[in-house]
Amino acid sequence: MSDAHETAGTPREHHTSQDKSLAVQAAMLDSADELAALRDLFALHDDSVYLDGNSLGALPRHVPERVQDVITRQWGELRIRSWTEGGWWTAPERIGDRIAPLVGAGPGQIVVGDSTSVNVFKAVVGAVRLLDPAEPARDEILVDATTFPTDGYIARSAARMTGLPIVPVDPEKLLGALGPRTAVVLVNHVDFRTGRLHDLPGITAAVHEAGALAVWDLCHSAGALPVGLDAQGVDLAVGCTYKYLNGGPGSPAFLYVAERHQARFDSPLPGWNAHTDPFAMSPDFTAADGAVRGRVGTPDILSMLALEAALDVWEGVSLAAVREKSLALTDFFLECVEAYAPPGRVRSLTPAAHAERGSQIALRCAEAPAVMAALIARGIVGDLRRPDVLRFGFTPLYTRFADAERAARALGEVLTEVPAED
Repeated sequence: MSDAHETAGTPREHHTSQDKSLAVQAAMLDSADELAALRDLFALHDDSVYLDGNSLGALPRHVPERVQDVITRQWGELRIRSWTEGGWWTAPERIGDRIAPLVGAGPGQIVVGDSTSVNVFKAVVGAVRLLDPAEPARDEILVDATTFPTDGYIARSAARMTGLPIVPVDPEKLLGALGPRTAVVLVNHVDFRTGRLHDLPGITAAVHEAGALAVWDLCHSAGALPVGLDAQGVDLAVGCTYKYLNGGPGSPAFLYVAERHQARFDSPLPGWNAHTDPFAMSPDFTAADGAVRGRVGTPDILSMLALEAALDVWEGVSLAAVREKSLALTDFFLECVEAYAPPGRVRSLTPAAHAERGSQIALRCAEAPAVMAALIARGIVGDLRRPDVLRFGFTPLYTRFADAERAARALGEVLTEVPAED
């Protein structure tokens, strides 16, 4: 080895020193983490770094045993009796009440069931039907132009069904688009591509001031940060449970209808489960009271009860602590990326301001498909949003600061191996 390589301060030694410094910093942060013990509740036995909990949360370790009981004892032995003796029939409201504190809602306002897409349809059409018929001029549905695609598809279908035009608006320009024609506004709390956190309190207040109703999609915020549905006066909201709530692949979504709207909430999907007396088998529909109006058909019991078991990991967990760790993790990851990534190869699309950041980091990278494939091959599991976005989700219940450092270091190594596009 030449003298040049042995001299302190050379690029190679500096980089090694930097690796050690950030790794030590990560270890110190992990040792001080009040949520660190929660990681043991999850099935994370391999040596990979899992940063895709914003797409599919990790499996809580106790869930398989609970699901096995549902299958072998409740279904296998009790059979039809489990609808009453096993609490199957009341599961949608019972589990809704367990999710409620995680999104700042009181009891009796959330029902679990169906997919996010189905619940968006219920919420948007239901919101239109809540409008005062004395104001026929309110005839526009404003929808987040950067929304997750299904919300846009469903909103357009809801617009066709209600006869109202749909107006796509960039969330940054939403306040200026509100007016006397605005009927309903559908917004994502956190942008799925960039991780930008939109101003739920401010937007909701402005929507109400304009005389309209606010519908929020919480898929990328429920379980990642405080939401405050009741405190902020949100009208309706939907969210999935398989991301930060760790309910499992395809676990049922939830629908929130504020208590003040429930007596007039008219679901466009009035299934038999939403009837005030389902087993009367009446040909005429009479809506049940409360959140039950959001039900449609027979609940998907296996996935429903897997979700209920998964929610046990939230017992005693402070959402304030979750948010604090989320911001610290994403701050630290960005610091590590800046240290390890070759200059100019990646750029963060996620806002630096904490008030505008969800619990993920999105990096723009021209070679994103090749880079993410190489990262996954190294055991660093994030995800790709074509054509050029590397997305890393940070779930505070089980993600470590050491995971953030290792992922950023691997990213730097991959970027030196994957040729830059012209």
